[in-house]
Amino acid sequence: MLLQPRRTKYRKSQKRIRCLTGLAHRGSHISFGVYGLKAVTRGMITGRQIEAARRAIARHVKRGGKVWIRVFPDKPITKKPLEVRQGKGKGSVEYWVAVIKPGRILFEMEGVSKELAQEALTLAAAKLSVRTKFEERTVK
Repeated sequence: MLLQPRRTKYRKSQKRIRCLTGLAHRGSHISFGVYGLKAVTRGMITGRQIEAARRAIARHVKRGGKVWIRVFPDKPITKKPLEVRQGKGKGSVEYWVAVIKPGRILFEMEGVSKELAQEALTLAAAKLSVRTKFEERTVK
């Protein structure tokens, strides 16, 4: 199950490097679970990376506890086919990414011990293209 939007208003979008600047204000606190994985660096995470991280968590906790995915890949990335000359318009949509800013919570967990959650989220972090840190909810 690859994450991507069911339908969008426009098929392709501009690159918008400016949307990568600054810190995350939305989604920067643990809202649902007790433990979380927080992004430290900025970047883009593909739908495949999110799914691989989710599977790593699910396998490690052996379907115990509950996991929330707090990011969704809603930005289309286009690519031209191999051996095609320049010009002739923009390429077709190749994959979808979620734009990640520092401070964004990527995954949340509850229902497992702190040690197990830390191990599972460390395994998930290895699948992602941004550096992350383990966070624990402070106020409940």
